[in-house]
Amino acid sequence: MLELAAQNPDLAVGLIQQKLTSWREQLEENDRLFHLVLAALHSEDPRVRVAAVEIDLAANHLMKSPESVEKLRREIQGGSEKRDMALWRLGALGNRGVEPSVALGTLRHYVHDGNQEARFWAVEGLAMLGNAASIDALLGVLAHDPAMQVRERAANGLARSGLLTGEQRLSAVPQLLNLLDDDSLSAATHNLVGATLEAITGASFGKDAQAWRDWWAHHDKREKPQQGPKNLVTA
Repeated sequence: MLELAAQNPDLAVGLIQQKLTSWREQLEENDRLFHLVLAALHSEDPRVRVAAVEIDLAANHLMKSPESVEKLRREIQGGSEKRDMALWRLGALGNRGVEPSVALGTLRHYVHDGNQEARFWAVEGLAMLGNAASIDALLGVLAHDPAMQVRERAANGLARSGLLTGEQRLSAVPQLLNLLDDDSLSAATHNLVGATLEAITGASFGKDAQAWRDWWAHHDKREKPQQGPKNLVTA
């Protein structure tokens, strides 16, 4: 079904939604399913991304309930090998309407963790959460995380990956423009901000803040974003 969704989302997404309840007790995650989910999460169609999330949650026996949120939080706090994907799935559950404020609070806490891997996966979780508050958190990581790899993930979450809508991604443009004007940020971060703007908007002004502001002043913020350059690291 996930393979079909990439080719014919109008047909496959509806079928997946119809079958999810009956699959919930039968699906088991394995390497093939995991890689199919990852592939579907690169789809340009948000319906396919949501379907992939729903299947992943079902395969991991996570009901849309507060109990599932608490289960994931225990795995995160336990610091086991399950922590990384638990951060990711916590964001996914929040996106599906299950305790989004709890998910946001937990993910915000871990983007300041001393462990780089924990911060990386908290960023992934924020991209999956996909709401206005997660955009603000991702912008903070993009500007200030000490690790370039984590800043790249925040940029990618804002521009491409996760479950943010095109309109939500465009809403981050004014704050990204402010980052371009921030002289306290490194040249590498300015380059990353410029690449993020290009990926969101389809325009190409690099890290020229004034050119971006002139362009943005003449474009409707609700304009549908175009396909951007593929110069950001993808999941």
